[in-house]
Amino acid sequence: MTENEIGKKVVDAAIAVHRALGPGLLETVYEIVLAHELSRRGLHVDRQIPVSIEYDGIRFDEGFRAEMIIEDKVILELKSVEKVTAAHKKQIQTYLRLTGHKLGYLLNFGEALMKHGITMAVINLEE
Repeated sequence: MTENEIGKKVVDAAIAVHRALGPGLLETVYEIVLAHELSRRGLHVDRQIPVSIEYDGIRFDEGFRAEMIIEDKVILELKSVEKVTAAHKKQIQTYLRLTGHKLGYLLNFGEALMKHGITMAVINLEE
């Protein structure tokens, strides 16, 4: 399955979860329910994955935690905030750069409409 095919399922699942639960819950609630929904749709989901980074020739085993990695190809960062900031968008771009993944989504479940809470991040992704 390609990154784009996974991405379509991620967006559809996020919209379904948001419609069912609405905005305003904790990020962890959306993470658990979204992981269940993605699994139900046939995708392999890893949650809270420690990702090592290298800096100054030294490897740090827990540079950051990826909230969700789908099919070992797409990174998801979940928020439940009133508005996404530029810093949030930079965060998902940095995660892609550090992991070598090509596609990521910042999903803000705090928006009134989920379609306004979806930010796609891409690095070297082919159509």
